[in-house]
Amino acid sequence: MIATILGAVLRGGGGATGAVVATVLVLVFFSAGQVILGSVLRSNPQMAMTVALMIYLVKIGVLFVFIILFAETTLFDTKVFAATVVACTIAWTVAEVWVFARTKVLYVDPTGSA
Repeated sequence: MIATILGAVLRGGGGATGAVVATVLVLVFFSAGQVILGSVLRSNPQMAMTVALMIYLVKIGVLFVFIILFAETTLFDTKVFAATVVACTIAWTVAEVWVFARTKVLYVDPTGSA
């Protein structure tokens, strides 16, 4: 929302559109990754790191294709788009670290035998 307002004020309608597209892209990428990784953790926790790395590689690849396809676009401001992608990614990552730091992870199985 802040990026959309800043994009609109600084770059006009194209800036606002670029910020909205970037925000939606980051939210979809990271949400989909969380859902997929969550389902893998529930069914096969040993595969978590492999799946997390594959999700990361797919996200980078899709973002690369998206950037190539829209490199010369006039639909939105590409500089605002790029800045918003970076800002949203940093915000999401900081939030994930914050949540993980406050989550109690059991390292001893309380139901296990002695």
